[in-house]
Amino acid sequence: MKLIEDKNRFYVNDEEGYLLAEVTWIEKNGMYYVDHTYVNESLRGQGIAGKLVDVIVDKAKQDGVKIIPVCPYVVKKFDNDKEKYAFIDGRN
Repeated sequence: MKLIEDKNRFYVNDEEGYLLAEVTWIEKNGMYYVDHTYVNESLRGQGIAGKLVDVIVDKAKQDGVKIIPVCPYVVKKFDNDKEKYAFIDGRN
């Protein structure tokens, strides 16, 4: 699968162009508000959503911004692994 970066979005399509997975964010006040993750049913349970979160975390780190998790999945991910994400969590 090839991860594609678009404006405020990382996503993966299948060979026919159908969306398989994505993470989106809004840039506001010098932070990334990660507001949506999606993984197609056929790929769930494979850790894809977690990988998407790590991709946006890497981008935020590279861009020197923090993340405000808005998407319930990302909120839970940040809350369940506070040590891993504390350096990038804009709620702190």
